[in-house]
Amino acid sequence: MKKYTGSCLCNAVQYEVSNLDYKMGHCHCSMCRKFHGAAFATLGEAPVADFKWTKGETDIKSYQAENGTVRKFCNQCGSSLIFVPSNDTGEVVEFSLGTLDTPISERPDVHIFVDSKADWYEVEDSLPQCKTGRK
Repeated sequence: MKKYTGSCLCNAVQYEVSNLDYKMGHCHCSMCRKFHGAAFATLGEAPVADFKWTKGETDIKSYQAENGTVRKFCNQCGSSLIFVPSNDTGEVVEFSLGTLDTPISERPDVHIFVDSKADWYEVEDSLPQCKTGRK
C-alpha cells in the first residue's frame, strides 16, 4: 500500500495517508471559500484508520462554525488541513488535497455547493455539479 505524505506551509504539522480511493471534490460553499481564500476548496477522504498525524498534532487548532462544521488548521502558519462535517460519523477524514506533498494519480470527481460558488468563477470542466452536497 502506497503512503502519501502531507504538511502545512511551515511544516510544523505533518501527516501520512493511504487508501485514497474515497471521494475527492471541489467545495464551493462560502465557508470553504473563506477558509481557503480561494474559489473553492479541494478535499479528499480517507478512512480514519488510513490517516495519521506524524508531526505537530499539538499545533492543530480548530474552528467550529455556527452550522456545526469544524475546520482544523496549523496554529503557526494557518494552513487549512481538515474539514469535519456536522454529521461526522468518525469513519473518514476529509483533508485538504492542496497540503499533500506526494503526487497522486486520483482526481476529484465532483463540484459541490455550486449554488453558492463565487460569482467571479465559472466551472468549466466536465465534472458533475451538485447544487448542494454530494448526491
